[in-house]
Amino acid sequence: MITADVISRLHREAKTAQRRAYAPYSEFPVGVAIYTDAGKIVTGCNVENASFPLSVCAERNAIAACVAEGAGMPIACVVVGPVPQPLTPCGACRQVLAEFNREMLVICFSDNDDRADFYVKDLLPHAFSGEALDSSNNR
Repeated sequence: MITADVISRLHREAKTAQRRAYAPYSEFPVGVAIYTDAGKIVTGCNVENASFPLSVCAERNAIAACVAEGAGMPIACVVVGPVPQPLTPCGACRQVLAEFNREMLVICFSDNDDRADFYVKDLLPHAFSGEALDSSNNR
């Protein structure tokens, strides 16, 4: 269960990560904090590049850090962004989050701390999965 204290800590950690974002082109810093089933918190921020397609979103950087650190399965994710409404992950990030846990709670905050909660399965109801790859091998 994700307690209010855990959510508060994730929110603080995501805001700290947001301040570390490298966003000189868009000036749109995003921060993420992921909570895992091992009780660990892993953060990420967006990192832009002058060659825009090489930029990487905060959510994908946080998932990569979870994997690199062996932090466990992500069960909750807090996203913060510089917008007046709660910022939801982009489509690519939704797909990456779905790869790791379609039941993950995604808590989205605005710059004025308005909040909206979702589950990955609701943000991306028909996510592509490894099951599709398995079934293609059985033809």
